[in-house]
Parts: sequence; C-alpha cells; structure tokens
Amino acid sequence: MSVVTLDETITIALSVKDRHASADWYAQMLGFSLRFHMDEAGWSEMDTMTKGVTLGLGEQAEPAPGNAVPVFGVADLGTARAALEAADVRFDGPTETMEGMVSLATLYDPDGNALMLAQDLSGGAG
Repeated sequence: MSVVTLDETITIALSVKDRHASADWYAQMLGFSLRFHMDEAGWSEMDTMTKGVTLGLGEQAEPAPGNAVPVFGVADLGTARAALEAADVRFDGPTETMEGMVSLATLYDPDGNALMLAQDLSGGAG
C-alpha cells in the first residue's frame, strides 16, 4: 500500500517564455484547449487529449527546457505531505496556496527529480 493516495489527474508543468504564445502553439499543433490564463500567477493550463492529463505552462524569463515537473493531484495536501515527510521524503520549502485555486508542494524523488502534489481548491471548476 502506498504512503499517499493520488487522484486520477496529473499536470505536466513546463517552463516557457510566453504562456499565451505557447498556449496558441499547443492548441494549433496538438489540439489542446485552453482552460485558463492566470496572469497574476504567470500560469496557464490546457486540457490535453488524454483524460485527467493537463498541461501547465509556467512563464519564466529563462525557461529550463527538458525540465518538466509532473504535478499529481491529491484530495488533502496537508495529510499527503505529512505522510510523505514521515517517510523521510524531502520537500522544497513550505506548501504554497493560491486561495480559491490550488495548494502546491514540491518534493523530490531519491534521484533529485522534482515532483509536485496539488490540491484543487476551485471546487472542481476548470
């Protein structure tokens, strides 16, 4: 049995220079549809063609290509984080919360690969 229970969603987070231009590219080239742009957070999300898989675009002045971060959904981030920390999983700083949207926590696998856990705070709105 696993330490935490993930839900049936995953967000693949990519760093990009221009989220709006990237969203247009993913829509035109791969048929993804825009969920939203959150300009104040420098973040956009797109629905992919795969159920439960979202593409997240994080705007960076100097993006780091090839550094995708899988973001796994959980029902209760506080409980999941506490369980993983009790199992000596390393986290990067405190949980970040954007009220009404999401709570996020970055953790690392044994090889130092970054992963994130996310709790949807939007009430299921996309």
